[in-house]
Amino acid sequence: MSRYRGPRIRLIRKLGDLPAFTTKTTNRSYPPGQHGPSKASKKSSLSEYGIRLQEKQKLRYNYGVSEKQLFSYVKEARRLPGATGTLILQLLEMRLDNVIFRLGFAPTLPAARQLVNHGAIYVNGRRVDIPSFQCKVNDIINVSRKTNVRQLVTDNLTKSQQILPTFLEHDENTLSGKVLRIAERDDVHLLINELLIVEFYSRK
Repeated sequence: MSRYRGPRIRLIRKLGDLPAFTTKTTNRSYPPGQHGPSKASKKSSLSEYGIRLQEKQKLRYNYGVSEKQLFSYVKEARRLPGATGTLILQLLEMRLDNVIFRLGFAPTLPAARQLVNHGAIYVNGRRVDIPSFQCKVNDIINVSRKTNVRQLVTDNLTKSQQILPTFLEHDENTLSGKVLRIAERDDVHLLINELLIVEFYSRK
């Protein structure tokens, strides 16, 4: 998607926690807007459509995909056997930029995408500069041998506070990672109701 340049805290206050979107946090528990906290005490005016739209937007911003890309994942999930909502999350979790983020090589998904775009990531010995590249089981992910890149990734690993998901493993000494299995629903660390997203796209 085109890079989002707007206020990130505002989006978090509107949509809820987006772990891959930004490391910024806020103490304000009420939505953004000129009415302040009094608005939060009132009953939500969101319609059924609005609730589903909000869940879809949460997925979009967390994984950094455009509307067109997300709809493509929805269509692909419909084609595959299994629960459509879970399959959408699996496809997004197995993207290379997300795998780099989940390995702790980057503090956010946009930062992970930048590493991939700059040719700093290798998959099975081949340089891959496409963030949407779908990782497969037993894929080996390595970081470029450039000193500045390796130092950056090492610093990110040192500062990282997220727990490594069980479908991945990494070696901090060699700055490499491996995909052990396909991501499952329990591996997704985003608080979201994927069924509402399926319903949102049900008429398309």
